[in-house]
Amino acid sequence: MNDALFDSLFRALEAEPDNAELRGQVAELLLERGRHAEALEHASRILRTEPTSATALTVIAGASAALAGTSAPQPAAPSAEPPAAPAAASATAEPTAFDWHRAEADLGPQDVPAPFVSDDADGTDDGRIAIQPGDDAVVPSLDVEIPTVTLADVGGLEVVKQRIRESFLEPMKHPEVAAAFGKTLRGGLLLYGPPGCGKTFMAKAIAGELGARFITVGISDIVGSYQGETERNLHNLFEKARSLAPAVLFLDELDAIGARRSGLGAGWSGLRLMVDQLLLELDSMVADNDGLFVLGATNSPWDVDASLLRPGRFDRMMLVLPPDAPAREAILTHHLERRPIAGIQLQKLVDRTDGFSGADLEHLVASAAEQAMTRSIKSGVIEPIGMKDLETVLKQVKPSTGSWLVSAKNVASFANADGRYDDLVEYLKQKRIL
Repeated sequence: MNDALFDSLFRALEAEPDNAELRGQVAELLLERGRHAEALEHASRILRTEPTSATALTVIAGASAALAGTSAPQPAAPSAEPPAAPAAASATAEPTAFDWHRAEADLGPQDVPAPFVSDDADGTDDGRIAIQPGDDAVVPSLDVEIPTVTLADVGGLEVVKQRIRESFLEPMKHPEVAAAFGKTLRGGLLLYGPPGCGKTFMAKAIAGELGARFITVGISDIVGSYQGETERNLHNLFEKARSLAPAVLFLDELDAIGARRSGLGAGWSGLRLMVDQLLLELDSMVADNDGLFVLGATNSPWDVDASLLRPGRFDRMMLVLPPDAPAREAILTHHLERRPIAGIQLQKLVDRTDGFSGADLEHLVASAAEQAMTRSIKSGVIEPIGMKDLETVLKQVKPSTGSWLVSAKNVASFANADGRYDDLVEYLKQKRIL
């Protein structure tokens, strides 16, 4: 798979990681070459910023179908020529009837599920999805784990952790006290912030605090190839999660699953129905909230449909910021302690990495380790990572949160009439960005 086109596209994408058109070409090539999981990952990244991308949706449908062992439906190619008239039958030939019984016998027994989309009684289809009670013919595989981490394992970010405890964890742990003060347990919690800053780890820590199973769901677990399949997948995911209660259902990249319907054209009814189904499942949590807690994460909360942020749904929003100094110290220590090191000035590193995400810090240490490994291979002796290696990498690696902060500044300046982004405004002012 090392043809020149493929290599050149990947090099170009490394130089322009935010180029959605370029990433779409890479995703299509990966899909053609059978690298379905990688194609799915690239297509999902496109949908974070362009929820209506036809290329991304096509790749996701094809890759999801391939990974599930099915074939994505392909639209018939339009013909430029009208269909040719059938040749006249020979005057002496007898027409032969098609043997349907033999054809069915050749196919063998088929397990065909009942249609998921049903028509109205008068024979017209209004486009609504009819979910049959107990319809669990297709239950997508779930990534389920029981986290052992808690908020105590999250380095730094004490203000964020305290707000999570006050607004979400303590009411959940003490429902009788919350009820006495009129505190509703409805709704979910939405974690937002720059990429690579630990939203998923924070969600796992919340599950650990509640002693609940942690179930991760992304858009690739939901999108189906056929009409109604996406809505059924979403419904069955929620039903399965309810059966595993106590559980935390974590919806990753919520801006892709619950994209703003106002930004979707008439040709994207499938995405609209996915958002409608998600709203239906969240509303049903009012009655079926017995031990199921819903968390969402997004880098772009401003791209999430406004209906999802209303009371009873994701009505609590929590900003997960780039790691502060104590958090950076904990992250750097974690990545350095597993490698041979010598002469590391940890506090100096902490001071010089303000604004770095957790992923940036991991990349910093990994890049320094590569330099030490190269020296070790040449010398034939294990040479530890030194401060010089890290300082060399620091000249090349910059915080990846910059582009996110630019977008966030615009939102904080012009789209905070309801006070939803007050935490973000405060942070931007502290950093003198706003």
